[in-house]
Parts: sequence; C-alpha cells; structure tokens
Amino acid sequence: MTDESETAENGSGDGPTPTPGIHHVTCVTGDPQRNLDFWVDTLGLRLVKRSINQDDPGTYHFFYGDAEGTPGTSMTFFPWTDLPEGEVGSGQVSRTAFRVPEGSLDFWEDRFDERGVDYDEREERFGETVLPFRDPDGLPIELVAVEIPDDDPTTAWTAHVPESAAIRGFHSVTLWIADPERTARLLRTMGLAETESEADAATGDERTRFAAGGPVGKYVDVVEADRQGRSGRGTVHHVAFQTPTDADQSAMRDAVASMGLRPTEQIDRHWFRSVYFREFAGVLFELATADPGYASDEPLDELGERLVLPGRFEERREAIKAGLPDVTVPRSDAEFAANRAD
Repeated sequence: MTDESETAENGSGDGPTPTPGIHHVTCVTGDPQRNLDFWVDTLGLRLVKRSINQDDPGTYHFFYGDAEGTPGTSMTFFPWTDLPEGEVGSGQVSRTAFRVPEGSLDFWEDRFDERGVDYDEREERFGETVLPFRDPDGLPIELVAVEIPDDDPTTAWTAHVPESAAIRGFHSVTLWIADPERTARLLRTMGLAETESEADAATGDERTRFAAGGPVGKYVDVVEADRQGRSGRGTVHHVAFQTPTDADQSAMRDAVASMGLRPTEQIDRHWFRSVYFREFAGVLFELATADPGYASDEPLDELGERLVLPGRFEERREAIKAGLPDVTVPRSDAEFAANRAD
C-alpha cells in the first residue's frame, strides 16, 4: 500500500492536473541590443513583448516567441550588463532545446556559418537529431529536428527565416543534477513520465528523459552531473511550466509543498500568474498560467513594438525609460516594405 507522501511524490492517486510542458525559459544576457539582434534576426523569433524586469525595473525583460506568443514558445531574457559571465554546472538548466522542422538543420548550419555562430557537430539523442550551438553570451542552446504536425498549436514567424525552417517552440530543457532521485520524483508529481535513458553524448553521464502530455515543450532531460557552476551571463535564470488555470496552479502548488518544498504565493506577472520554488537540487522552477497572454495589452500585429510597463509601473514611464538603454528591433526587408506601405 502507498502512503500519502509516496502518492504525491510518484504522481499517482488524486494529484494535480499534469503540466502540459514548458511555458517559458528565462535567461541572463549582457548587451540588450546584441541579444535582440541574435534572437530576432539570426534565430528568427518574434519579439512578442518588450518590457522590464518587474523585480528590477531598471532592467529590460525581452520575450521572444512564435508569431502569437503561444505558451511553450517564449524564451525571455534579463539583460544585466554588469554581471560577469556565468558557467553551467550542477543545479542548473544546462541546455534549452527548440523544435525545428525535419530537414531544416542544413539551413541552420549554413546560416550559422554565414553569421559566425558557434555550433557543434550534430548529435543523435533518443532517435532525434540535435544541433548544439551557443548565443553571443555563450548560452547553450539546441535545435532538434522533428516532424511538425498539421494541427500544431504554434504559428511560425517568418519575417526573418522561412516557414520550412522556423523555430516552433520548445522541445526540452536539460537539467544537470548531482543527485537526481528527488528531482525525478518531483517531475513525476508534476505529471511527467519517465520514458527512457541513455548515455549523454557530451559528458558520458546518464541522461533520463521525462515527458509531459502536451505537444510543445514536453520533455525534461535529467543528466546526472556533479560539476561546479555559477550564475551569470549565458546561463538560465529559471524554467517555467504550464499550469493553465488558477485551479491547476493551486493544486500543483499544494503538491509541491507536500513534498517539503517552499513555493511562493501566486504573483501577478501581468501576462500570466506565477508561483516560484527551487526544486531539490536548486533549479528555480516557476508555474505559469496560460492567461491573459501576451496579446492581452497590445494588438497581435503590434506585439513588441513598444515598451510595455505593466500595472503600477506605467505611472513611472518617463523615469523608467530614461534609465534604459536605447534599442532597435531588427527588421526584415519585408517588414520595412510593409511599414513604408502603411
């Protein structure tokens, strides 16, 4: 017979509604203009929100995603120019992987060659082909070639890259964990099922895959790795998982707390509502609702065009803008032509 604590940890019984997968990943960058140029122009993601760090309003917060900012597609950044370069180690998200259409990795390697992007040889992982690379801050990223179904919930943004190669949301995150057993129990509590294991191509350590039920951002890979790291530029700040409704989030918060972790109260982040906690190995997790979404305060065709200051920050607009560096969102030739026509 299984007692209540075992039921919570194993994700069985009357547990929370399983998470569909990753909602967003937030990282630390240095120069904000360089970050915009790379993620918009080189990688072809859409800037779906230009805002501030609500806990540090003197810093930008950039959100990049698909054409509509669909949950499971947004990579976000805090540009802290005075932070030193970080180093990935245990207790961190070590890799963030995006889905791209099958057959598109040649396009990406050619693009990286043209633009001087630092990338590695392709790897085979769990039957899929992976292209590892790094952004200008050294952040480890991967593209994974997958079949994109006709009913996929993401919408390609094609201002800078063709639809046949466009990034279509998250594939997975990889966690480096010195002692992964308790993290694995937490993931099962959150509704992810352990599927398979193999030796990690980069480190030789064991990699175990956990899968959520949603179509985007459904995988979390846990690699048993004991190596020193430090936070800073080029590292992940936190990973957020989807808890679509307030009720889903509340139930997941209770389940997490029942395991001895210490989740925050719900915090209104304007485009979603959030709960934060550090899992057993120290990785910062967030639970994020689906609503109200990035288009709740801007027309869909104007996402990212202006600085959006949520809630109480609007009354401080002039002072906040004065403290932020000027940035320019990269435009494609097609966007320039459309703007001239308007």
